[in-house]
Amino acid sequence: MPLRRLLLAATLTTTLALAATQAGAQPAPDTLAAVRARGSLACAVSTGVAGLSLADSQGRWTGLDVDFCRAVAAAVLGDPEKVRFVPTTPQTRFTALQSGEVDILARNTTWTTARDIGIGLTFAGVLLHDGQGFIVKRELNVTSLKELDGATICIQPGSTTELNLADWARTNSFRFTPVLIENYQEVQQAFFSGRCDSYTTDLSGLTSIRAGQGPRAEDYVILPDVISREPLGPMVRKGDWRWFDIVRWTLNALVAAEEQGVTQANAEAKRQDPNPETQRLLGTSGDFGRQLGLAPDWALRAIRTTGNYGEMWERNQAPLGVQRGANRLAAQGGLMWSPPFR
Repeated sequence: MPLRRLLLAATLTTTLALAATQAGAQPAPDTLAAVRARGSLACAVSTGVAGLSLADSQGRWTGLDVDFCRAVAAAVLGDPEKVRFVPTTPQTRFTALQSGEVDILARNTTWTTARDIGIGLTFAGVLLHDGQGFIVKRELNVTSLKELDGATICIQPGSTTELNLADWARTNSFRFTPVLIENYQEVQQAFFSGRCDSYTTDLSGLTSIRAGQGPRAEDYVILPDVISREPLGPMVRKGDWRWFDIVRWTLNALVAAEEQGVTQANAEAKRQDPNPETQRLLGTSGDFGRQLGLAPDWALRAIRTTGNYGEMWERNQAPLGVQRGANRLAAQGGLMWSPPFR
């Protein structure tokens, strides 16, 4: 290379390094190394939403978000029980991930523009397609949201539900008085005790209330109005792109397994399936494990832990009476699909 070009290249390298230093740039995190050194995965979840993340009286967590964290632990560490679940509120969840207290945020969190580009975090995919709804006492005889004009509505601050309702109210000349309570259980109790006429959150959360988290669930009605689309999914820190790939492709693997008929029970036998894509998914062939820094059978480990996406749904959402709807596979008219393992 001519001397002039060498000097220009050296100057450019020095300039970029200086700019990064002046901007306070930090070395990219290596979450995979940290998880392995620690021997466990730290996963941020909710303070308790049935069907998504809820601890029982013995402290055992269950739910769709919980299953996903266990699948990642199985893929990375080979053991789905090596997970520490960290309960977070809408106002503490992002800080927990930004600070490195947790490795994944899997807490019914909506994918939005501001969250994906403005806080140093990014979404790895959609685990649940949801929407914002409203619940009222049956005795009010309310059949639509507009009949609640002038009502008091319980909301968790720092959530998309708060912003969505404000936007909808402004657009529809709807008046309401917000009752802002941060903790999920406390905001429910405020609604049950009559502090507000309605409570708004994702339909998955309202369904968990109707399924028995609230007293006399039959005394409450979920209104037909759905004012938003809420794609909920796991988040990771930006800059650690290998970890991002691991989380994203673990989610894809669970969906691809359902597409290809791979279940928790038959996953091992399916390694010999003649379908080349199934063989690549399960690590019989291909090089995806090495490229991710994982064992060849990383996806097989995840699927053996939780089953495919459909099995996760049947275990966590179906018992609550939730219709799969948009969360069906694309081939069945839904929105869930995986890029090819190719």
